[in-house]
Amino acid sequence: MGTNDKEREFAEIVERLTTDYPSLAGRRRLPRHVLIPLAVVGGLVWGLLSIAMVAWGAAGVILTCAVVALVGGYAVVDAYRWRRR
Repeated sequence: MGTNDKEREFAEIVERLTTDYPSLAGRRRLPRHVLIPLAVVGGLVWGLLSIAMVAWGAAGVILTCAVVALVGGYAVVDAYRWRRR
């Protein structure tokens, strides 16, 4: 009986803390039905950018670097905003 009481008390404490401080709950993950198509599209885009680097030479490399910089910049800004909440 003592273990169940401690577990219930712990769950209540965690629930109160995450209610008071939502950032403790962690970032919500994308659902699987969104994550899989997103991964497929990302893979296709990366493959097309790889082909562009070979076919277009320097212009393809510049395009790929620009796309990677934009996606990386978005990820950094998003992480910064998430921590500020």
